[in-house]
Amino acid sequence: MPAALNISHLRKVYRSGTVAVQDLSMSIAQGDFFGFLGPNGAGKSTTIHCVTGIATVTSGTIEIFGIDAVKNYREARRLIGLSPQEFNVDQFATPRQIVDWMGGYFGMSAAQRKSRTDMLIERFDLTDHAKKSFRELSGGLKRRVILARALIHDPQLLILDEPTAGVDVELRRDLWRYLQELNGDGKTILLTSHYLEEVERLCRTIAIIAGGKIVRNGPKAEFMSGGLEHAYLTATGAEPDHIAGAAA
Repeated sequence: MPAALNISHLRKVYRSGTVAVQDLSMSIAQGDFFGFLGPNGAGKSTTIHCVTGIATVTSGTIEIFGIDAVKNYREARRLIGLSPQEFNVDQFATPRQIVDWMGGYFGMSAAQRKSRTDMLIERFDLTDHAKKSFRELSGGLKRRVILARALIHDPQLLILDEPTAGVDVELRRDLWRYLQELNGDGKTILLTSHYLEEVERLCRTIAIIAGGKIVRNGPKAEFMSGGLEHAYLTATGAEPDHIAGAAA
């Protein structure tokens, strides 16, 4: 059985000469809930952009369920649902329109889009807000819309880039429940987050990136002996006093 995502020796250099990712390799098993951690500027978003085709790959290979994501972009992209950190939507569109339009992007018929959109609007408790403009919604509701949009075409791999950023505690826990249900239904999930509690709660496998390279990777249990914060700070080369504070 092929990995849900397999990245081998990925390198991304921008036209400016900036090396955002260098010789990055990692693999995510089907059905896993995978935490992808690292400080700002470490290369997390660039890696995701390479996986989803937003950025071109300088060198290396990316396979989605065994499909080459560079050579067979369209086939591979259909297997991925992306929930980005930014709200890259028409602020005046309604949640129903936003979800439906993404279905059109993936070539779904009108009937398929309606059935799937109706289900997602209900599942994410958006029924009472389905006809409001996106800009009228709270931060938590906006996150739900972005997640529903990512799921419209029933992807096998769900990529979540800071899915609970700016969300209050209660709504964050609601989103955690949704994500656990999705993973329980068989979705493979790649999660980036600065909330270590979130990663501890949800993920089974963790990789830490720093300076464009994977600096630590393995089952969550291997990170927990001294605490995830301590493991994270040590792996990313934090100041010694910060590491000592995490261990205290």
